[in-house]
Amino acid sequence: MASISDLIMQQVRSMTNGVQIPANAQSQVLNGLSSSVLGSLTQTVARPGGAEMLKSLFTGKSDVASSPVTELAGNLFSTNILSKLNLGSALNGTLSGLVPKIMGSLSNVIRDRDGDGDVDINDILLSLRGGSGNSILSAATSILGGILKKK
Repeated sequence: MASISDLIMQQVRSMTNGVQIPANAQSQVLNGLSSSVLGSLTQTVARPGGAEMLKSLFTGKSDVASSPVTELAGNLFSTNILSKLNLGSALNGTLSGLVPKIMGSLSNVIRDRDGDGDVDINDILLSLRGGSGNSILSAATSILGGILKKK
């Protein structure tokens, strides 16, 4: 199984294909988009109600474009990457506009990971965990332990 980081980077590469990013900034943009999306997911899962927000996003019950998870990813990307690269407002706008597309594409890729026939919070957490030994699932499970048992 691909890790969530791999899944995110696949979506980032797909969505940025055809966007004219200066060669000297390309890796920063791709890595920045990827880390901003991952940062948004991990920050969301760690806060109260975050697991349900992710579940709603990844099952299509909430609109990707207006999701707080997508908004956080966009803010992280703008603040941590775009503000430092000086790429110009047109390219910044184009790149920022990719964040909801990446999130939407990612939600289409995250599938039923535990074989129970639907996408549930366990599938999302398994997807966030990626390979064995990743601490994201451990952290999320300890933070959300009570919620997961009440599902």
